[in-house]
Amino acid sequence: MTTVLYILAGIVVLVFILAMIAPKGYDVSRNIKVRQSVPVVFQYLKYLKNQDNWSPWGKRDPNMKKEFVGSDGEIGATSKWEGNKEVGSGEQEIKRIVENEVIESELRFLKPFKSQSDAYLKVKEIGADETEVTWGFSGKNKFPVSIMMLFMNMDKTVGKDFEEGLLSLKDILEK
Repeated sequence: MTTVLYILAGIVVLVFILAMIAPKGYDVSRNIKVRQSVPVVFQYLKYLKNQDNWSPWGKRDPNMKKEFVGSDGEIGATSKWEGNKEVGSGEQEIKRIVENEVIESELRFLKPFKSQSDAYLKVKEIGADETEVTWGFSGKNKFPVSIMMLFMNMDKTVGKDFEEGLLSLKDILEK
């Protein structure tokens, strides 16, 4: 009986230590240069429906169920999705738009697990007809998910998806 108590106490202490050292948040972003003016790029980016053309997740589930609520390209517009195990289900709502600068949205993931992140698409002029696009998201890791993040690199995992999506976006906008 004493051995079992020591084992349980050891597990509790280990979980406590892991929770203390686990990352409390994440911030992942990637950027790309696009040969197109800021207004043209921004006008394309602010519409949630256009994300289906360049987002890597849409390609991973061509049968994904999508629903759009509100006026696309405006604050409050929401894209809802329900897909396979790889893309899960959730919704994205536009929360803030600063014309020709940034589109901020809230991502609410429902499956495979519930979480919430703040996403953004930023544009910056780097030449007459050249724009830098930054795509990113950030959020907080709540216990016990925070412990899982000790063994998963969010930057590498999601960063690859952002890179893939930005390359597709570049191809579309430079045609």
